[in-house]
Amino acid sequence: MITAVRLTEVSTEDATAWHAVVAASLASDLPEEPRPTFEQVHAQLTVVGRDNRRLLWLATAADGAVLGVAGLRLFTSPGQSHLAELELHVAPDQRRSAVGSHLLATAVKAAQAEQRHSLVAAAPGDGPSGAFCAAHGFRRVLALDHLLLDVAHADDAEADAEHPGYELADWTGTVPDELAEAFAAAKNAMNDMPTGDWDYGSQTWTADRVRAMAEVLADRGDLLLTTAALHKGEVAGYTEIVIRAGETRRALQYDTVVVHAHRGHGLGLWVKAEMVRRLRGEHPGIVEIETDNAQDNTHMLAVNRRLGFRFHRSTHEYQLDLPAN
Repeated sequence: MITAVRLTEVSTEDATAWHAVVAASLASDLPEEPRPTFEQVHAQLTVVGRDNRRLLWLATAADGAVLGVAGLRLFTSPGQSHLAELELHVAPDQRRSAVGSHLLATAVKAAQAEQRHSLVAAAPGDGPSGAFCAAHGFRRVLALDHLLLDVAHADDAEADAEHPGYELADWTGTVPDELAEAFAAAKNAMNDMPTGDWDYGSQTWTADRVRAMAEVLADRGDLLLTTAALHKGEVAGYTEIVIRAGETRRALQYDTVVVHAHRGHGLGLWVKAEMVRRLRGEHPGIVEIETDNAQDNTHMLAVNRRLGFRFHRSTHEYQLDLPAN
């Protein structure tokens, strides 16, 4: 007998069980990838987001053993209030025993009760997760390439390029107050990123929301680094890197954006090359950066390859269209 136990509060015991399932699942599906630490998983489960809510379940056997886990992220901003994002892991020795199906049915019911119309989930390009999604009615809506950059051997020469009328600015954590409004305006340029057939919706960034996002990362113990290109008081482009709490090797690329009016000047490559230099100087222990790009985002893929990023693996985004409950 399988029971989906809803977690309204996450104890250390709950987080330990969740971490064990996720680590085992990822070791099976992505054996070359680093596993999340307990601290990272605990922070993900317990730190409250500012523009989303999370519902959490443990799948347990009759004896209380934890067989699988599921998290449902419910977006609350107006442009994405139709959307829910699913994370689901089953212990490898419990697969094909209805654990995943039971958790999925539980999450679908909850998403419908929250008036969500689209449920999305990510799966490695190869492996059982994609087959599970397809078997349960999801359709593939977006293909992503994950790339890795060897920081020591990255080509950062573009950091020395001249860009008349533009200047570079760096900060750690929350954006400086004098740039907050301009930074929020630049973030809204992300709404034209390639999303395939994904019913992603749109995001509206404000200075307060930018600050809130940085606060969530800080509450998790993560370090947020930003390098921006400025033009007459505007943020013309920027790139963000996150070093997760306890991470000693790999940084994660977050947004890289050039505002439409400033495209065609090489600003994306400029800020990313400067970020590489910054990492070398400020965080020499970080030896690689992971990024992902939609496979049809040819411009950003070209920028990343010029820096020295190489293909690492692929991920597919799947979407389940939910009928009204």
